[in-house]
Amino acid sequence: MLSFSQSAIVRGVILDEGNTPIENVNIKASTGEGTATNSNGFYELKIPFGVEVTVVFTHISHERVEQKFNLKNGQELEFNPIMLLEVEQISTVVINTNTRLKTEGVTSISPQMLRTIKGAQPGVENILKTLPGVNVSNELSTQYSVRGGNFDENLVYVNEIEVYRPFLIRSGNQEGLSFVNTDLVHNVDFSAGGFQAKYGDKLSSVLDITYRNPVDFGIRADLSLLGGSLAAETISKDGKFSGIAGVRYRDNSLLLNSLETEGNVEPVFADAQTFLTYRFSSKFHLNFLGNISLNKYNFQPENRQTNFGTLTDPVALLVFYEGQEKDQYQTYFGALKANYFVNEDLTLKLIGSAYHTTEQEYFDILAQYRLGEVNTNIGDENLGEVEFSEGIGSQLTHARNDLDAFIVNAEHRGDYKIDEETTIEWSAKYTNEDIRDRLVEYEIIDSAGFSIRPPRFSQPNYQPYESFSGPLNAFENIRALNRITINRFQAFGQYSKNTDWNGHEVFYNAGIRAHSWSVSGEGVSGKTQTVFSPRAQFAIKPNWEKDVLFRVAGGLYYQPPFYRELRDSTGTVKPNVKAQQSYHVVLGHEQSFEIWDRPFKLVIEGYYKGLTDVNPYTLENVRVRYSANNNAKAYAYGLDFRLNGEFVPGTESWFSFGYLKTEENIDNRGYIARPTDQRLKFGALFQDYVPNMPDLKMYLNLVYNTGVPGGSPSYADPYDYQIRLRDYRRADLGISYQIVNPERTYDAKWKKSVKELSLGFEIYNMFDNQNSITNTWVRDVYSKSQYAIPNYLTPRVFNLRLSARF
Repeated sequence: MLSFSQSAIVRGVILDEGNTPIENVNIKASTGEGTATNSNGFYELKIPFGVEVTVVFTHISHERVEQKFNLKNGQELEFNPIMLLEVEQISTVVINTNTRLKTEGVTSISPQMLRTIKGAQPGVENILKTLPGVNVSNELSTQYSVRGGNFDENLVYVNEIEVYRPFLIRSGNQEGLSFVNTDLVHNVDFSAGGFQAKYGDKLSSVLDITYRNPVDFGIRADLSLLGGSLAAETISKDGKFSGIAGVRYRDNSLLLNSLETEGNVEPVFADAQTFLTYRFSSKFHLNFLGNISLNKYNFQPENRQTNFGTLTDPVALLVFYEGQEKDQYQTYFGALKANYFVNEDLTLKLIGSAYHTTEQEYFDILAQYRLGEVNTNIGDENLGEVEFSEGIGSQLTHARNDLDAFIVNAEHRGDYKIDEETTIEWSAKYTNEDIRDRLVEYEIIDSAGFSIRPPRFSQPNYQPYESFSGPLNAFENIRALNRITINRFQAFGQYSKNTDWNGHEVFYNAGIRAHSWSVSGEGVSGKTQTVFSPRAQFAIKPNWEKDVLFRVAGGLYYQPPFYRELRDSTGTVKPNVKAQQSYHVVLGHEQSFEIWDRPFKLVIEGYYKGLTDVNPYTLENVRVRYSANNNAKAYAYGLDFRLNGEFVPGTESWFSFGYLKTEENIDNRGYIARPTDQRLKFGALFQDYVPNMPDLKMYLNLVYNTGVPGGSPSYADPYDYQIRLRDYRRADLGISYQIVNPERTYDAKWKKSVKELSLGFEIYNMFDNQNSITNTWVRDVYSKSQYAIPNYLTPRVFNLRLSARF
């Protein structure tokens, strides 16, 4: 037998797809030698030289890895395998429920669900809208609000790197693709409130994405009538280098051509994204995350007819358009992340990232409208047409908006394990934001032949009863040129511990964040402001026969203003806008049980938010416009339920329900509903298959939201406009047949070369509900009142999809 003095050494670190070390991996050589990984995933194994040795890596919850070695005497080889999570369920949808996520109040979503459950805007946000407390009321948009917050109050991370959205987005039509490419995703964690200090300074939620490290070569392709995607992944033979890359292309013409406004539309969005990892040694790893996104939206509207009112008093708006809109958004993002594993207990990280966006919104559109009574005589050749006009007018909108933003981040993060149950985490981060913004917008409104003056203009106008000799003014006229620099310093420290208390499992977490920032620029000078945000979580799993868990979380949350929050409705930057402040209290209860001998879980959360120094805003489609002051206070409270489990054997589905109330008090005038005051929410994600043909599957994505406030005309007092939109009801159905199932073997040669192949048919808005996102306000010349005319979203649309994996 060979002695260890004449041997070779294999060493390395074993990680999962999310780049997390795996402890207690059993490592066994065919010649009898063996070892196991430590808490940081490190191992070292001595094997005989000059012979072929098979080494097997096994773990109770991960798939087996086997590798052959034939080394020279004294040779040392680094081998860093990545172990896949072993899933025993048949289902393509898996909700991870490990202890850490349960105690932190985090919902974890399998990437298979993201790629399987389709919608008009597929991706992470398509799944989030089925969760309680999350509102997505525009299927053309990837923006979402959480528990009464707006679209700007949500954090998004990819592999601990914060990512950004475009600034100038005003409607989902122009928005483009979500940053997150689902073909690259390993895991999705989502917290709707009460999140830890290690996450940044926002008021509502955290979406924490992990991209995967490949374990083999593979290609994934997806093609539909709305576009397609292609992703490829690979890993080197020695396991040191791995990379995954994806390209996506989307053309929303199929959806936009179904809207009421007819015309020529060219909405083309594309991006390329990559995540690369190089392991210089078992202690030092380097990651690169890159993204290039190109979005173009060209639109030449021609006409629109919207019917509304009641059966007894139908009204129609008929609009004829001239002009066009040309929008373009280009974003470039790159980040480097270095991980240094000092020893078994200490890990140090250094992250550097840069984000550059150039955006333009150019449009000149003349809209001439007629508002009147509709012919309701069945059989009449003019049925449905406007017979008598109550309002006639025109509107000219113009914009030449350009924005160039460059954001640079440098951050150090670290974590130290005091023992197996106790961890300390910390971070220090610097951010520089360079914003160059030109805002030129005006709107001219003519009603019944008379120019409508700005509603806040001091000189009265009594037309048509008295002549008016004053100068003509546009209804809205905004011109601003801003060049702003924002410097930010952020830091946090956090302590986490798992322990046992009288036989009960206990987890608690406490931390504090500090955020200091200053705003400067041409003609702008702001003072330095600093806020501190203490946060804590506590969870207990009683030693009961029932599998239950109770948790409480809360703290003081601040949202220091981003550029958009500093700019008021006239385009003026106010550098001394304070951070909005909110204290959160979240109470949670989880219980796992069995029904019909199948697993289920019920999650209940109640929450309360008290907000001060609120920066009031209005919503125009998905465009947020702030007043840029802190003259309001607000509150939000609600109750969320979610039941998930195997309603159909071998599949995972869930049903959710949420109640929310959020109001604000502006200048002590009394409380009114906030723009995101969505009272009731019901969501469902349901899967099924044909018992005798399990490859034929059905996916249903169902959402019902009660209506939110519909907004108000430009410059109007929100206290005078509290009318709500109609309820949002939407059901998206997908039916797919798996031609090639990866769990089966086939005789046909072409099927052997394909790992997975499926063909699908999808129906968006299956019941053809008329949902609206905002109102268009039109003046009636006779009563001088304004009609709120709904802007309807997409009707029923059909789509075909082909997906393959090689």
